[in-house]
Amino acid sequence: MSIIEIIVLALVQGLTEFLPISSSAHLILPSQILGWADQGTAFDVAVHVGTLLAVVIYFRKEVTDILGAWFSSFGTQGKSDDSQLGWWILLATIPSLVIGYLVKDFVEIYSRNAWIIATTTVVFGLLLWYADKSAKQIKTIYQLNWLSALLIGLSQVVAMIFPGTSRSGITMTVGLLLGLNKQSAARFSFLMSIPVIAAAGSYYVYKLSSGEEIINWNAIVLGSVLSFITAYACIHFFLKVIERMGMMPFVIYRLLLGGALFAFLLW
Repeated sequence: MSIIEIIVLALVQGLTEFLPISSSAHLILPSQILGWADQGTAFDVAVHVGTLLAVVIYFRKEVTDILGAWFSSFGTQGKSDDSQLGWWILLATIPSLVIGYLVKDFVEIYSRNAWIIATTTVVFGLLLWYADKSAKQIKTIYQLNWLSALLIGLSQVVAMIFPGTSRSGITMTVGLLLGLNKQSAARFSFLMSIPVIAAAGSYYVYKLSSGEEIINWNAIVLGSVLSFITAYACIHFFLKVIERMGMMPFVIYRLLLGGALFAFLLW
């Protein structure tokens, strides 16, 4: 990997992991359009670790409160809002871990192509627009129930199977359709990304340990640092943008990107 490839891919991962515009699509596209070689498992681990650290550190108070309350719920203190939220995050994670593991080979072989990315970019962008404009958006994150958490968790599977859907995009879309306000839909999406990214990172580590890939430590360090910085900043500004402008800027971006991809493919 050249220094330009390292910087571009790390920035793309950090900027798009938590935005509703699909990080996987943006990471696949350079190889499809620019002819770049696959970045390798070690680099995937590095950028995933960077984004994982970003979301954990940004939501460190929420994560600490939820974990503390969840463990306390097994004792004499019983259930609380935070412990219940911890259970809903766990429930939302199970479908993506189970189904994601079962379909991973199918995705690698059949789903990672520009035509699918272009289509899902447009389709799920329009669905996000519909949810942003039509949903009631009156519930807080603590008003989730087990069924809502499970539905949001199942929506992650769609993003795993079809690159371009956007994990954060579809989970926020379903959250909005279920009545969550924008901040709550975004926060639940970010919090439930922690076990998902951790699982993906663990899988990449396993692949790395069982292979013979030569590790470029300069790329690893630079990639993880850049993805951490950009992901942290992205979370901060995204929460401010949706409070003032809603999801429309990201809908417009998805439609423009999808249109540009179709134009490129048909050229």
